[in-house]
Amino acid sequence: MTRAESNEVGTQVFTVPNGLSAIRLVLVPVFLVLLAQGQDALALIVLAFSSLTDLLDGFIARRFHSVTRLGQLLDPAADRLYIFAALIGLAWRDLVPWWFLLLVVGRDVFMLVLGVVLANFGFGPLPVHQLGKIATFCLFYALPMIMLGQAFPDLAWWSGPVGWAFGLWGVLLYWWAGMIYAGETFRVIRIPRVIVPVQSDTLET
Repeated sequence: MTRAESNEVGTQVFTVPNGLSAIRLVLVPVFLVLLAQGQDALALIVLAFSSLTDLLDGFIARRFHSVTRLGQLLDPAADRLYIFAALIGLAWRDLVPWWFLLLVVGRDVFMLVLGVVLANFGFGPLPVHQLGKIATFCLFYALPMIMLGQAFPDLAWWSGPVGWAFGLWGVLLYWWAGMIYAGETFRVIRIPRVIVPVQSDTLET
């Protein structure tokens, strides 16, 4: 198989990686209910299982060249939903302030608006910035650390501060990346669009 073929993105729906991503999505409400009810240990088990399926579906997709467009949508969607679910569950129990939740959600709403602006000018989504990936990693790491302190109080003395350090850095980098995306959006939409006239194939008689 050539390199071009191995990097090809397929349009299949029913693949093993997509099935694993679907399982992750189905488990989001389970995770949220467990977290909201204070069953932190079980919620962490669900989150750990979801993380393992995430690693597994990525490995299978790359190893067997079964990367699909649907999978490229499901993976980041699942990550975002788990972050939102963790924030909602922890805020519901007053373990995380609501302003923290609003900052994270507000940034994603901001990104949605930028996406609409780009679409109105005929552009697709911008490439993912490395800073955005780091911010998502910080948030994805921070919230389980806070949950860990609730599930095992003897660990709270270090897991809490570590979790909040990653959380605050995550939000800062999240918005910093958002500002970079905003700058790129306005730079892109100001690029003059070259309209190529369509030539008719009809011969004049």
